[in-house]
Amino acid sequence: MEKRIGVLYGVSVGPGDPELMTLKAVRCLEKCPVIAAPQTAGGRMLALDIARGAVGLDGKTLLPLRFAMSRDPEVLRASHEEAARAVKEYLDAGQDVAMLNLGDVSVYATFGYLQEILEAEGYKTVRIPGVPSFCAAAARLGQPLTGGMEAPLTIAPGRHAAEVLAAPGTKVLMKSGRQLPETLAALAEAGLLGRSAMVCNCGLPDEEVWPDLSACDASRPAGYFTTILVKEG
Repeated sequence: MEKRIGVLYGVSVGPGDPELMTLKAVRCLEKCPVIAAPQTAGGRMLALDIARGAVGLDGKTLLPLRFAMSRDPEVLRASHEEAARAVKEYLDAGQDVAMLNLGDVSVYATFGYLQEILEAEGYKTVRIPGVPSFCAAAARLGQPLTGGMEAPLTIAPGRHAAEVLAAPGTKVLMKSGRQLPETLAALAEAGLLGRSAMVCNCGLPDEEVWPDLSACDASRPAGYFTTILVKEG
């Protein structure tokens, strides 16, 4: 009989509130014997904490994955290959692995790098979608992301704020915390502070909501999971 090889699932856990996880995500976690989750240098596993709020994980094998926070392509590649090797051990043993991803697995998610590496080696992977942070932030602010069908929506990392602010329609600036002073300066220069809103750690216990950035202090600390929405001026 042919040996079974496990499947790697990229499971979206949403932005923070466990109630925003989909039934499909919950069922996948229930059936997978191995749960892989990113772990920070300080040992925190936020995606795992969120998942635990929606599904019991007792008896599961927990696999921490440590990804380098670097823009050096070689450092990043080595980090992704190391994580892929860790996952392969379980796949080769015939066990399915669910890799947890904050927000949606298709939006600036690390899963894509592991998927590329493992699929090139013949492993099967599956993506399970979820609620992205900018959709949750818009709902928290009580505002739409788009108007009519002719209104575009631009999504970019926060460090690219100055490059996209002139685009028509609403702009979403993701993971803007580290670049908050630069982002606020770019918004001020474009005259868009009053049309911009910010949600930090959406759906988490330490959530912060700023409906108007006109009075936001650029020196205030803002976490990595900071999303800014800019309405068309």
